[in-house]
Amino acid sequence: MGKKRIVTTEGKNGDSKSSGSSISKKRADIGILNIQSTYNNTKVALTDAKGNMLAWGSCGNSGFKGAKKGTPFAAAKVGETLGMKALAMGMRQISVVVNGVGAGRESAIRGFISKGNFEISSIKDVTPIPHNGPKPPKPRRV
Repeated sequence: MGKKRIVTTEGKNGDSKSSGSSISKKRADIGILNIQSTYNNTKVALTDAKGNMLAWGSCGNSGFKGAKKGTPFAAAKVGETLGMKALAMGMRQISVVVNGVGAGRESAIRGFISKGNFEISSIKDVTPIPHNGPKPPKPRRV
C-alpha cells in the first residue's frame, strides 16, 4: 500500500492555515435566543434579528446522554456555551423565545446570562396550548 502522504496548505507568508478559529467572523449586536425544551432534550439556537442562524447547541450535542439530557443542569451548560459564542460575536441585546414544557426552560436562560453582560429586551413563551384538544378515546369493552 505504501506510505500515506499528508498534504499541508500554506498561506502567502508560509504559515499553515488552521481549520478551526476561536474568534467568530460574524458580528451582530441584536440577537434572538430560541429555546426549545422538551422532556428529553433542550435545544438552543442563537439567531440575528432577521432570523438567520448564528450558533446552536443542544444537551445531546454537549455530551449528555439518556435521561440526563432533560435536566436543568444540562440546559444550563448549553446556555453557557452559547453565551460564550454570543460574547465572541459582540452581541449585547437579546430577546428570548421559549417553546416547550421541559425542565430546562429557565436554566438555559440563566446559563446564557451568566457568561456575559447581556441586556434582555423580552422573554416570550410560544408554547402551544390546546384549547379543547382531541376527543378522548371511548371506554374499553371487554
